[in-house]
Amino acid sequence: MGWLKPKTADAKKLAIDPPQPQAGRHGIAIAVCVKDEARYIEEWVRFHRAVGIRHFYIYDNGSTDETCAILRDLLDADMLTIIPWAGRMKDVATGTTLNGQVIVFAHAILNFGGAYRWMVFIDVDEFLLPKEGQTVEQALEAVGDFPNVSLPWHMFATSGHAKPPGGPLALNYAMRGADPMTSKEDVRNFKCIVDPCEVTEVSVHQFQTREFGDLTANDAGKRFTRRARKSPEFYSNRFLQLNHYYTKSREELMAKLVRGWAYDTSPTKYRDKVLSIVKSIEEDVVEDRAMIDFIERNRIDLGG
Repeated sequence: MGWLKPKTADAKKLAIDPPQPQAGRHGIAIAVCVKDEARYIEEWVRFHRAVGIRHFYIYDNGSTDETCAILRDLLDADMLTIIPWAGRMKDVATGTTLNGQVIVFAHAILNFGGAYRWMVFIDVDEFLLPKEGQTVEQALEAVGDFPNVSLPWHMFATSGHAKPPGGPLALNYAMRGADPMTSKEDVRNFKCIVDPCEVTEVSVHQFQTREFGDLTANDAGKRFTRRARKSPEFYSNRFLQLNHYYTKSREELMAKLVRGWAYDTSPTKYRDKVLSIVKSIEEDVVEDRAMIDFIERNRIDLGG
């Protein structure tokens, strides 16, 4: 494993030495943390395999359901690596719980990144939707050789579903927050696609690269500083859109609140935050059928 050094006591950011590119590196890999995702993991994998993801690095945070068995049934060994990743870590000096996702992302880059042109860091309730071309790689052609791409969340809530509807998730939810660049707290955020061999700083929602520092690009290749990407001028979903199915049905939202988040030490704080985000999303929604149209047009089999 490569060298990591915490830049802050709570490890919200990690500085790394980028891995060396391997000869013939190509394609896109996803690194993701999972826990008990058996209900939806098949659909998520089938979709991302259909849009050209070459390899899935699954960091399993102690799943007790059929998540890992489903993954092994779906993917051959050349497309799947499952890494056991249970438990929390704390900083000895402060007692602060370290951000497990940041450590996962740094681990993925350092140990596997040299084999790929791109690495994607999303969750299993997030889908990469090509708007130009049929694959994520084709959609990224507008970015060129720039190593750091930020995709704004397109936040989908319940779409009026009290209980989980039958059929695929991506075909059942079409109502999202109207403004992905809203100033509402915790509703506007980004996930990133990076050239792993250029990354020098890792966090959950932003990266730095060797030559360009904190500059990041939208899906059209327009470059902004990390701070400036929050401006309305940064917004683009012409080539690639990130759909975040934040709540699913109301019933599943309630279960999400009971379950809590693996890396949050305050269940009350987490509940209040989630409910505030849902309220903000559902105050102003628009219909967005781009995902549904893409799946139907390309006859993607989501299983189930």
